[in-house]
Amino acid sequence: MSVEPRGDLELAVSAAREAGEALMRRFGGAHEVTYKEPDQPLTAADLEADEILRARLLGARPEYGWLSEETKDAPDRLRRERVWIVDPLDGTRSYIAGRPEFAVSIGLVEAGRAVLGVVYNPATGELFWAVRGRGAWRETPRRRGAVRLHVTARSTGDQAVLLASRSEIAAGEFDPFHGGWVLRPTGSTAYKLARLAAGEGDVFLSRGPKSEWDVCAGVLLVEEAGGRATDLAGNEVRYNRPDPHVEGVLATNGRLHGYLLGVVATLPPVRRRAGARQNEEESG
Repeated sequence: MSVEPRGDLELAVSAAREAGEALMRRFGGAHEVTYKEPDQPLTAADLEADEILRARLLGARPEYGWLSEETKDAPDRLRRERVWIVDPLDGTRSYIAGRPEFAVSIGLVEAGRAVLGVVYNPATGELFWAVRGRGAWRETPRRRGAVRLHVTARSTGDQAVLLASRSEIAAGEFDPFHGGWVLRPTGSTAYKLARLAAGEGDVFLSRGPKSEWDVCAGVLLVEEAGGRATDLAGNEVRYNRPDPHVEGVLATNGRLHGYLLGVVATLPPVRRRAGARQNEEESG
């Protein structure tokens, strides 16, 4: 399993930046919002960014498969050796609200495992990327050059920071986490995972349904920064499956992972409104 030394990474970064420029042209304005499902808003910005990514990524790599939140799924991806897994606008609710907590998320998978991940927040100018076996990195407008990322070293005896969506906090999902925890509301699953990889949080937990495009790039960032990310049973997240949904995700700095898996096992069932499949990337 290998990624070309620079080709796929440079392509993904360039495509993410181009999609990000399109998102920023509409950011802060009025949006006509439709809904794919009750808790899944959709804007013209989502669709424009998806078109850009598809044209750039598949245009350069037509032999790769494609899985995107905003493109109708095609089963031929299951026969491809490599597959792009993307969310053109992760954090649509934050984007609509004018909060700079959204991202373009691009993952590349091979044989069910992520080998490359790019997360770009065009509102802050932060660019995160990881290649399996080569670490996780971040560029910012305020600092020249890329900085290698490392998760925190906090353990169960420390006051840990839990990155969480506003809607899940409001729904009481984290009420059982009394004392010893700092809840930090943040939009976009991909952006939360990237910030965890950068040491700006210790835990990301979402027990609601996710999709592969929500977590693919961000999970690799966490792993390459020295952390751990699994489903709620402690299993490695795999990709390009016939049903691309994940029933909850836990990402930590590694030291807290076993403890948090034990805590999650004791929690009551997730509270969800009837008919609503609440995706974290929409719930910022």
